[in-house]
This record gives sequence, structure tokens and C-alpha cells, in this order.
Amino acid sequence: MNIAPQASPVVDRRYRTITIVITMMGLMMSAIDVTAVVLAIPNMMNDLSSNLVTMVWVMMGYLLVLTILGTQVGRIGDMFGRIRVYNLGFGLFTLGSLLCGFSPSGSSLIAFRVVQAIGGAFIASNAGAIIADTFPPSERGKAYGMFGIGAGLGQILGILVGGALVTFLSWRYIFFINVPIGVPATIAGYFLLKERSPRLKETLDIAGMLLLGAALFLVLYAINSTTGSGWSPISGLELASALVLFGAFVLQERRIASPLLDLSLLRQRVLTASILASLVQALSSFAVLFLLMMYLQGPRGLSPWNASLLLVPGYVLSAISISFAGGLSDRLGARVVASIGLVLQGLGVVIYSTFTLDSSLFLVTIGATVTGLGNAFFFPANTSAIMASAPPRAYGVTAGLQRTFANMGMVGSFALALLIASLSVPRQVAVGIFLGIGGIQGGLSADFISGMHSALLASISLLLVALTLSILRGKEARTIRASASK
Repeated sequence: MNIAPQASPVVDRRYRTITIVITMMGLMMSAIDVTAVVLAIPNMMNDLSSNLVTMVWVMMGYLLVLTILGTQVGRIGDMFGRIRVYNLGFGLFTLGSLLCGFSPSGSSLIAFRVVQAIGGAFIASNAGAIIADTFPPSERGKAYGMFGIGAGLGQILGILVGGALVTFLSWRYIFFINVPIGVPATIAGYFLLKERSPRLKETLDIAGMLLLGAALFLVLYAINSTTGSGWSPISGLELASALVLFGAFVLQERRIASPLLDLSLLRQRVLTASILASLVQALSSFAVLFLLMMYLQGPRGLSPWNASLLLVPGYVLSAISISFAGGLSDRLGARVVASIGLVLQGLGVVIYSTFTLDSSLFLVTIGATVTGLGNAFFFPANTSAIMASAPPRAYGVTAGLQRTFANMGMVGSFALALLIASLSVPRQVAVGIFLGIGGIQGGLSADFISGMHSALLASISLLLVALTLSILRGKEARTIRASASK
């Protein structure tokens, strides 16, 4: 396993500012895209004469590629230059965005989202390392804090700008808007950023990547097929094949020196419980926004813009309170703060699960605010526990492990939510909701809400599992060391 040396580069502040701005732009673009696409799914479905089961692949395909490539493209950056790979990612993301905007069909949109995701993986897996190459250790905490602002801004802009573009122009503009941002950023990165990292001899785990990708795809495909067409022997065969591939993946990871996922790290209790909490939290919660948008734009008949305005307070509160919550976890320990975050997330989902055809829309804002505060408490605290429990000089490998498990939860969240919703209503109704064209309105509204309630109750159950893992994880190493030093 090759770990990049932690150098302390001496560079001027102007260059550091340029580096932060360019890396923030990449993170912000990808964050805008995720939330804006969820807002736009109902419009894309109608405009492309597609159905919900197909359109959900617009999200799942993107997340699946990020999951498979996440750890490998960081190694490619170590081998060929992080700046070079980062700029390539910017270019691919911009090109993919342009192609998505011109998509003539649902299948072509899914294919172009894959191009976008490859670029997004190149950006996400190299941005943090570029910051480490540019800033000395004493200033990296502040630099990563500024870098993280890009994600918060991206989520807020994704809701506001995405809602406005989809409502007043077209869903295509949520992709076109990336072009005037991505082109100058790619050019600026090419001419202004300089390679500062040594070339490392890395080994890519191509076999592991293909095995994991094939296994995840078969699981998602089987679940989606069951959602639209019901259970069949073929679905069972697909799931059985996926199980075999997962087994082969584990064997592959245990036998090679540089695995896609270093599963040996999971022997540490706090780290294992924290990573599994991240996985289950993502599995339970990532599709909640999607279900909420379908509810608001379908049965409630809101425009994407009006629906997005109801969620803004939650995203703003999350962005404001995340720094406070992170500091609180340093004092109280991640177990307490992350667990509070999961409880708040659960309360938010409970509020959503009470919605009917005539519920007060103010409840949406209350639920979004509670959930946003829960996110601010959970994510920095849980991440700090993971990194504090990582073995010496394995921070990059541990971060990749966490990101991959969280991505697996996110990509599975959509498929699981739709499956549970489809199984809770009669088959003919499920076909109308998930395979019908024209949206979820009229006679299907009450049935959709019934299915949504079932999916949200499943989300609450999974959050309880994540809460149990969080409570039982124990104290992270840094808390013990801090206590010992007093």
C-alpha cells in the first residue's frame, strides 16, 4: 500500500487562494447537480415520455459510477499527477453536463450521466489531496473547512437555482448551467494549478472494481425490475449471481496488496461501527428527498420552485450549524453528537410520514429544518470518529473506505424506497405509479402517498439500526487520548 508523503509545501497565499477557489468550484458543481436532478425528475419523466423506474436510474447510475471509481481514480492521480487527473475530471464533468442537456431520451440521459459521474469521481477523489499538497499541516484544517463550504453552497444553490431553472426555463438548464462554470474552471486549473505531488507506483484493482460494480448493478437491476414488473425467477437469479460476485469480491480484496477496499481496517470496533452507521444512514435517508419531491410536485401539484423554497431553511440551518456541531463532537465525543443527529433525522422523517393530501405545507419546512439540523450533527461527528480510529498513515485509505460504503448506501436507497412503496399497494396500482407516463396525480395520488408512508417507515427503522450502531460504537481513540492527557 502506497501512502502519499505528508509534505509541508511552501507556496504563496495567492496560489493557495486559487487552489481553494478552483477545488471549491468542482465540489459545488457536483453538489448542485445532485439536489437539482432530484428536483427535476418529475419534469424529465414527462418531457422524455419516460417512467419513474427508468428515471430513477438517472440518479442511481451516477451514484453507482462514483461508488465503483471512488477509490481507484485517487490512485490514478497518485500515478499520473493529481492536477492533471483533476482537470480531466472537470472537463469530463462539463462535457457530460452538456450532453445531458441535449438528451433526446431517458436512456441517453442515463448514459450521459455516466460520463458526468466519471468526471465527478476524478474531481472528488483528487481535490482533497491537491489541498494537502498546497497547504502545510498547520493550515489544512482551515483549508478543508473553506473547501467544505462548497458542498453547503452547492446544496443550497441546487435547491434554489435548480428549482428556478426547472420551473421557469427547462430541466435541461440544470445541466447547461455547468458549462459556463466548468469551461473557465478547467482552463484556469490547466494554466494556474501546478503539480506538487511525487509520482507514486500504484497498482489498480481492476478485478475488484469490476466484481463490485457487477454485483451492485445486478442487485439494483433486480430490485428495480421487481418494482416495475413484480417478482420473477429471473430476479432471484440476478440476486443469487450478485451474492456470488460479492463473495468473489471479498476474496479478491483479501488476496492482493492494494485492494479496492482494505477490508482489514474493519477489525477496529469504533471504525467498523462508524462506517456501518454511515452506510445504513445513507441507505435510510438519501431517497427521502426524492420521495418528498415526488409528493410535492405530484399529489400536491407544486412547481419545482415552490417545492424547493419549502426546503431552503433546512439546508441553511445545516450549513450554519455544521461547524458548531463539529466542535461539539470534539468536546463530547462523536458517539453522543452523531447519535443526536440520527435522532433528529428520524424525527424529520416521522414528520414526513404523517403527510396526507391536505397536510399543511408548513410541516414540510419543519421536517426539513429538523432533518437539516440532524445532518449537521451526524456527518462531521461520524467522520471524525472514523478518521480518529484510522491506523497511522492510512487516512486516505480509510476515507476511501467510508466514501465507498456511504455511496453504496446512497445508490441502494432509491431502489429500496421504490421497492417498498411498490409492494405496499396493489400490483396494478404500482404499475400505474412506477411505469406510467404523465406523473403521479389524480386517482394515483392517494395510492402513492400510501406507498410513500411505507417507504418512510422503513427509513425510520433503518435509522434506528444506524442509531444502535452509533451508540454501541464506543469512544474514538482521540477522545481517550485527550482524556489521558488531562
